[in-house]
Amino acid sequence: MDYIWIFVIVNTIEEKYFKSMGLKIKELREEKGLDQKSFAFYCEIGRTQLHMIENGKTNPRLSTLLKIATALEISVSELVEGK
Repeated sequence: MDYIWIFVIVNTIEEKYFKSMGLKIKELREEKGLDQKSFAFYCEIGRTQLHMIENGKTNPRLSTLLKIATALEISVSELVEGK
């Protein structure tokens, strides 16, 4: 029974982290004046995938984060560190 609570806590922490990172990506993209479709194309990822990342609904691969960070002209570490 304790394992269930640990899973819920970890899952909640991850969910908050991915939402925070997604919001950061969205804010930085919008600062550059890019819509989702154009930015996704530039990053060579799908628009739906970008939408999922920006809304904290997925755990993006490192290679995807590298593409996004490069397009935003920041390092991956800047992208993934908390606010």
